Amino acid sequence: MDHYIDIRLRPDPDFPAPILMGALYSKLHRALVELAADDIGISLPAHNTGVQARHPGETLRVHGAADRIETLLATGWLKGMRDHAEVGEVFPVPDNAVHRTVRRRQFKTNADRLRRRRMRRHNESETEVIEAIPESIEKRVTLPFIQVRSSSTGQRFSLFIEHGPKQDTPEQGRFNSYGLSSSATVPWF
Repeated sequence: MDHYIDIRLRPDPDFPAPILMGALYSKLHRALVELAADDIGISLPAHNTGVQARHPGETLRVHGAADRIETLLATGWLKGMRDHAEVGEVFPVPDNAVHRTVRRRQFKTNADRLRRRRMRRHNESETEVIEAIPESIEKRVTLPFIQVRSSSTGQRFSLFIEHGPKQDTPEQGRFNSYGLSSSATVPWF
């Protein structure tokens, strides 16, 4: 993780930034799957948190070795996004960078959906599932998210992204096909 590239969304009157970020990130996901890349990570340096401001920001930062980032760029995965994004140069990570994990978080946020699922799976009555799953189970998620389409299932879903605490030393490890890891860190600056 000694190099990075920033991809910044351009303002667009027809498409809001979260929609464009979803398209950009979905394309990156497909490219990482194609490359079988487990050594490329991402971060969202301008993300916002909070119930009312769960926005990924306008910058997608891709981290990795310089040659791996160049290989990724050579796949042409940005085709169709060039009008909507500015692709920066591949730069070395600043010496003073700290590190943090960037990982996926999943939440059980909808009590009604959980109840319907339990009724189907366990053949329980509505009364039984209301007792088992109270309204208080719902969580108010404050993390930024991106709407993506899975390359394996084709389903669209909200990918909630959590930036872990800052730490002084990097942790080596593998990244998934979304450029996320619960243990490996990326530089943060």
